[in-house]
Amino acid sequence: MQRRDFIGLIAGAAVWPLAARAQQPDRVARLGVLMTSRVNAQSRMDAIQLGLQKLGWIEGRNIRIEYRWAVGDIAEMRAFAKELMNTQPDILIVHSSIAVQAVMQETGAIPIVFVHVADPVGQGFVTSAARPGGNVTGFSNFEASIGSKWLALLKEIAPNSSRVALVANPETTPYTTFFRAVEPAARRLGVELVPATVRSMADLENAVGMQGREPNGALILLPDGFISTYREQVITLVAHHRLPAIYSVRFFGTSGGLISYGVDPEEPFGLVPAYISRILGGERPGDLPVQAPTKFELVVNIKTANALGLTVPPTLQASANEVIE
Repeated sequence: MQRRDFIGLIAGAAVWPLAARAQQPDRVARLGVLMTSRVNAQSRMDAIQLGLQKLGWIEGRNIRIEYRWAVGDIAEMRAFAKELMNTQPDILIVHSSIAVQAVMQETGAIPIVFVHVADPVGQGFVTSAARPGGNVTGFSNFEASIGSKWLALLKEIAPNSSRVALVANPETTPYTTFFRAVEPAARRLGVELVPATVRSMADLENAVGMQGREPNGALILLPDGFISTYREQVITLVAHHRLPAIYSVRFFGTSGGLISYGVDPEEPFGLVPAYISRILGGERPGDLPVQAPTKFELVVNIKTANALGLTVPPTLQASANEVIE
């Protein structure tokens, strides 16, 4: 058992371990960061460090930060979670659902602040968004209800789509939650939903290939660390099979995907420092509400639409945050 876990058990729910440490201004706080992707890694690290500096937490002076990246490898993620625990962190910052799962297996006492988690309540990370309880809080990046919006946008740009596959790795995203959220919209729009759970590139190639062989096939690529890690291969594969597809992250649309609709993935990294500072000041993570995204971006790629023989409606172009010619 880790020393801090032992302290948490002794203290009980009424006393938070960091409360006493917050009264020691000369102590160097330790922050562990576990990431699942190197996409925009430097800018995300900079956002965290700059935000901390503005709040008086200077790297190398009164705070020390340990970073680990486990790119698309669950076993490596768990190993890095154990490594970070050995640094005796005061707070853990974790990126994605699988990272939360990995660190929660290691501690029930050390504060955890997550980013890019789609369904923290449904996945059992927190009791509720308003009052998370326990040692976990953070910033969600999607609500399941966005699934109906993805399908509506896909039908708007590719109206003949009648067989739509939902693609993601169920080990790295709340797949069932999203599938159930899309079902009502699919019934309303007369679309057959096809489950396409993928755990490897071979699975992905098979799933996309099957859709490509069926008439009027299309894809919804769910928010997923696995999909994002292999984004270039995904875009190339989808283009090879000439399938209309909607993605959940902006960089897919700007990198050649037909259309993307989702949150600004960089926004929460600038918000994390405030929670770090409040927790280091003695506040309980369970009292800090999980924050939902407020900014969404629509990107439409006209070049890709033309290659697929699709005409983008003027209303869709007008509503887009960015149009790639």
